[in-house]
Amino acid sequence: MSRRLLILLASVGLAMSGCASITDAFNAVNPFRGSGPKMAELRPITPTTEVRTQWSAGVGKAGDYVFSPAVVGNAIYVAGNDGTISRLEDGKTVWKIKAGQPLSAGVGANARMLVVGTPKGDVLAFATEDGKPLWQARVSSEVLAAPTVADDGVAVKSGDNRVFLFDANDGGRKWVYQRSTPTLSIRGAGSPVFADRYMFVGFPGGKLVALSLQNGAPVWEGAVALPKGATELDRVADIVAPPVVDGRQICAVAFQGRVACFDMGQGGAMIWSRDLSSAAGLALDGRYLFVTDEKGAVHALDRLSGSSLWKQDKLTNRRVSGPAVRRGLVAVADAEGIVHFLSRDDGSFAARQKTDGTPVRAPVQLLGSSFLVQTAGGNVSAIEAQ
Repeated sequence: MSRRLLILLASVGLAMSGCASITDAFNAVNPFRGSGPKMAELRPITPTTEVRTQWSAGVGKAGDYVFSPAVVGNAIYVAGNDGTISRLEDGKTVWKIKAGQPLSAGVGANARMLVVGTPKGDVLAFATEDGKPLWQARVSSEVLAAPTVADDGVAVKSGDNRVFLFDANDGGRKWVYQRSTPTLSIRGAGSPVFADRYMFVGFPGGKLVALSLQNGAPVWEGAVALPKGATELDRVADIVAPPVVDGRQICAVAFQGRVACFDMGQGGAMIWSRDLSSAAGLALDGRYLFVTDEKGAVHALDRLSGSSLWKQDKLTNRRVSGPAVRRGLVAVADAEGIVHFLSRDDGSFAARQKTDGTPVRAPVQLLGSSFLVQTAGGNVSAIEAQ
């Protein structure tokens, strides 16, 4: 069993069909449960970019789940495990409500509504204007990824890897898509993505699937990973992070698999692929694809060919988040709540900024000209870099 797989399972857990106790099974294979791999020490840097925290706000803690903010215009919608949901503008609370039950995922939003999910599989929609409840629906198991809200409906991926599309007006179920999954998979899920008349979803086994918005039928699928190995653990090859889209190009990455890009205009034809393992996430800009791998290294790849441009490997085992890119900077955050700013051109460290000292599990997001992070400790910060 590979050490890198055990490290990831220690951080995100297991999901096993036909198993009476996930915890017992995990403990049986996890020699690191008493201690984890040593994080790389941060060496002093000479900042080349000025950064400052524009504002910081306290929201509900994440508990054992991953929460990410939803940005709609100048409004930010945030949620926590205790059921707290808030709307923020310029760091100030516009309104705050309680969902009435614990939450396990959020937030998805558009200008009209925000949607969150619960450990019991409830999907809750609220008005963005004042937080009033709009409707409630249900999926087949816990919700681990933020719902995706669009004009075509509300997409939710449940913990058992079913994908549901609900009517945005009343929460009525439009369709559900289910496919067979491996016996063992990572307990985590990336949000579905709407693009080019389809919904794109990554699955255990390394498949990226394009679903018809009309009826949920699969239109095409791309192999991001090909499971291989002698044991079930070795064959875990799951797409956990959401895919990213720019123009006709869609890219995805799998744990113990590859990063691959496909042409949506050519029926999902693969443009390129290369071996690289990640459960953290990736980001695209006009020229590059940025990926955080399983060990915490950040890679810059040519988005047209997949060739390597640079690699920043000085954040090993710091449980580095997925990246965001803007204005010549790539931002990632780590298990100590530190946001690292890298030069887009060569990957060198440009600046660092501390938050509340607790892990940032979700990818860094963009907020106007700033970067936005939400920590497990319940802190949301907007950080400006110049």
